[in-house]
Amino acid sequence: MDEKSFHVDDKSAQWAIPVPITHRPAVTSPRKKWGRRLALLLAFLCTVHLLSYIKRPRHNGHDGQDHGMLNALMRHAPKKGSVLRGKKAEQLFLSVPDTDSAITASRVYAGKPHMAGSEGDFDTARYFLAHLQEEFQIDHSSSDIPLFSAGSRESREATLSISSLDEPKAWIDVYYPILNSPLDRSLEILGDDGNPVWSAELEEVADETDPYAFRSANAVPTWHGISRGGQAEGKLIYAHYGRQKDFDALVEAGVDFSGKIVLTRYGGIFRGLKIKRAQELGAAAVLVYSDPRDDGTVTVENGYVPYPHGPARNPTSVQRGSVQFLSLYPGDPSTPGYPSYENSTRVEGGSKPTIPSLPISWANAEVLLKHLEEGHEGPTVRLVNNVDEKVTPIWNVMGVIPGHVKSEVVVIGAHRDAWVTGASDPSSGTVSLSEVIRGFGVLLKGGWRPLRTILITSWDGEEFGLVGSTEWGEDFSEWIKDHVVAYINMDTSVSGSRLKAAGSPLLAHLLRETAEQIPHPTSEGRSLWDAHGDSGTLFGEHMNAEIAAMHEDELMAVDSIGVSPLGSGSDYTIFLQYHGVPSTDGGFTSTLHDPVYHYHSIFDSQYWQELYGDPDFSRHIAIAKHTGLQVLRLSGDIILPFNTTHYSIELESYLDNVVSIAAAGSYNVDLSSLRGSLHALQSASLELDSAKTKAEHKLRKILKQLKKKHGICRKIRRKIHKASCKLKKIFGKHKCESKDKQEDVERERSHKRPSQRLLKAIQRVQAVNKRLIAFERSFISKDGIKDREWYKHLGVAPGKWSGYGATTFPGITEALTMDKNATAAAYEAGRLKVLIDDLVETIRL
Repeated sequence: MDEKSFHVDDKSAQWAIPVPITHRPAVTSPRKKWGRRLALLLAFLCTVHLLSYIKRPRHNGHDGQDHGMLNALMRHAPKKGSVLRGKKAEQLFLSVPDTDSAITASRVYAGKPHMAGSEGDFDTARYFLAHLQEEFQIDHSSSDIPLFSAGSRESREATLSISSLDEPKAWIDVYYPILNSPLDRSLEILGDDGNPVWSAELEEVADETDPYAFRSANAVPTWHGISRGGQAEGKLIYAHYGRQKDFDALVEAGVDFSGKIVLTRYGGIFRGLKIKRAQELGAAAVLVYSDPRDDGTVTVENGYVPYPHGPARNPTSVQRGSVQFLSLYPGDPSTPGYPSYENSTRVEGGSKPTIPSLPISWANAEVLLKHLEEGHEGPTVRLVNNVDEKVTPIWNVMGVIPGHVKSEVVVIGAHRDAWVTGASDPSSGTVSLSEVIRGFGVLLKGGWRPLRTILITSWDGEEFGLVGSTEWGEDFSEWIKDHVVAYINMDTSVSGSRLKAAGSPLLAHLLRETAEQIPHPTSEGRSLWDAHGDSGTLFGEHMNAEIAAMHEDELMAVDSIGVSPLGSGSDYTIFLQYHGVPSTDGGFTSTLHDPVYHYHSIFDSQYWQELYGDPDFSRHIAIAKHTGLQVLRLSGDIILPFNTTHYSIELESYLDNVVSIAAAGSYNVDLSSLRGSLHALQSASLELDSAKTKAEHKLRKILKQLKKKHGICRKIRRKIHKASCKLKKIFGKHKCESKDKQEDVERERSHKRPSQRLLKAIQRVQAVNKRLIAFERSFISKDGIKDREWYKHLGVAPGKWSGYGATTFPGITEALTMDKNATAAAYEAGRLKVLIDDLVETIRL
């Protein structure tokens, strides 16, 4: 019933039915009656007021963390409904991500080319910013875009003030790395007279079947980012995957690489390291091609039709990509270890190739390979790769949801730049992140506020070498160390059918538990986690044995939970490997029995995504729910959901691997003291587990008692307030405070004079969280890893000669496998032991 319709005026009230009288009251003077009532009430009010101060300790203030958590935990219900947090917030969030919304967003982001630094890239930055502003109800009435040049006062204040914000905020930071773009390129086979006998068609060929690929076919030429400009001519040599062992085998067989053009296939290792090894051996240039043998069973040989008319590889498809030496350091090669401001000092970085390279298609490689059938050395080849290298602006978009505990920040990010349109890489990740943002927006409108602050980032320049995230991470190094507790990465959400989960062992349980709570996107009765065993549905009689074995090895490279360690290749690198921030990464990846994913090609298009990749976008939504749920737990749990005991056990498995390597190579390295330190860490971690449980249990018990006590007190105060209002009305005094205002006063009173027991319980929780945050940080060595000092995590790093894949205990492992030096391995074991011993002391309460 509407309040306004329920009204009785004074006249009608005179004719209301009187209340029945059940006994005859004693006759008392009205003045005496109200005088007695007033005296009794005043006495009662004074008594309650005095009691409210008994045994209440004085507090002249408590630190920001205590106050933030106190504010969150003691927060009373808003005017309508109950406080939106915990499971209730999770359930509301999970109801928001929507396939129709995701498809719409994907058609925007993947609708046109948006390579880093291009006009299309800036358009996507503005679109992402507007999305943040709309969903988080951030004022954007001004026509000026909050666009801040890196290093400016505005840019620095924007990030450094994150830990003091009270309202959501969004802006764009502009960094200025040196990037390159393609000019003229060519590839020819020369005859004995030096004249071309064959010229390659370097561009991809598309028809109107795939309108997105057709429109963008010539938008971004096929070339390697960060590649060396120039021309080379020499005899052709085939080097398989271009791995270190492939080159070593050829050298052992007597092959001389000096002045040669090396042909390698994609796969096995990061493309830049193929060029690095060829360069070290004196090669003149490198060609890298996409081989259908790497497509598993989905090949023309098995009867599948090439894309866009079928699921097999389009023979003209080319994989673009950066050839920076990623395992040395990521980011702008000209500013190693410091940010790329517009006026930054530039150096000739050591992570750039000194010889030219080109990516080519299978159609072109097939021609070259036919000339190599009789041996390793083939015809004379001439390669031209001219590039335009210059300082190029890129745009990181940042959005903040302030939490109660402002000093602790959870970061979630996805890169936005693509080589062409990038429906899978990166747009599927950006689309999933957009759905996370929509979910958080609904929560904010419902009165939700996270316990910890959430920072949302849309990185730029990732494809050139993790540039946007690395430059920001180097720019705000101290702030990250002081505030960021975890990083959740989203790169390619969907390119196939298998769920891949990777992350720090600290977060392995969180990764799996959250995935187990989300339904499988395409199979009823199963969970999202079950998708980590999916393998596609397109089979055939023929499959390359080597590629099958490589994929099997990759599947086996997981911990006891089913989570892979992180190497490099995406934006988590600066967080985990440089700052020691525990990170995760995940998404649906392509298998040997899925429609071929044309990585970094014009055929990574919206048409392919809607036809083969994720037709109903249910996988996009599953990843949005999974990552969003991780962030809700990380930002909302009283105790951070970090599993140090699992980590400490995994560390011993890393050591077991090193021991096996040493035994296989007959190296005499005593690792017993390191193992003893790991056992001490496991013991200290178990003690920390106990402290975690006790601290949270104690805090929840006190909160439950206080809630009960406050409930009783609230009822008493409301009755007193009601009686007081009646008295004021009788004696013609001013109006009473509203009920809502009175509740605000009660809330403020509870915050100003918190229980001593409650404060101590909160401080115990904060002490535990401080130790949990310190765990990953403790593996950071200021001296870094030998020969690539930018990487500072001694527990895990990208393999020196793999780039993408993780190498655990990299210092010891590489001393044995690459330097073949037992003394160096012992030295590295000693460095690691010092860090672990310090960690044991750090986490002990």
